[in-house]
Amino acid sequence: MSRASEDSNRRMLRARDEMDRSYAEPLDVPALARIAHVSEAHFIRTFRATFGETPHRYLQRRRVERAMFLLRSTDRTVTDVCMAVGFASLGTFSRVFADVVGEPPSAYRRRGPLAPVPSCFGMRWLRPSEKTAVPEKPGNDGGP
Repeated sequence: MSRASEDSNRRMLRARDEMDRSYAEPLDVPALARIAHVSEAHFIRTFRATFGETPHRYLQRRRVERAMFLLRSTDRTVTDVCMAVGFASLGTFSRVFADVVGEPPSAYRRRGPLAPVPSCFGMRWLRPSEKTAVPEKPGNDGGP
């Protein structure tokens, strides 16, 4: 791997780490591109090439992962969970959740609380993957 490629990967990891830390905050491509020290268009292209999905889709999936945990381990309302993980609209949250998980948040919650298994196994088992998720619609510009 070349030095330039390593530097690019490091920049993308820096932005992805910020998304992981601040998933519930309003994040946008311009702010993430500044963190990676690249232009917005270059950031979207390079992030997708590095991680296999757009920054927007990654952030949505990260928010849904957290929502999955909150829905199964707390008694918070679906609306409260939606707002807690960073979605501004219940409709968007429900649509994205169903796209990623395969069922709406209320149906997912009805399956009951998480079983008492080690958290590392539970988190891995519950983590949605791009292999099982509904693919992005063509024409998505990648912006959050």
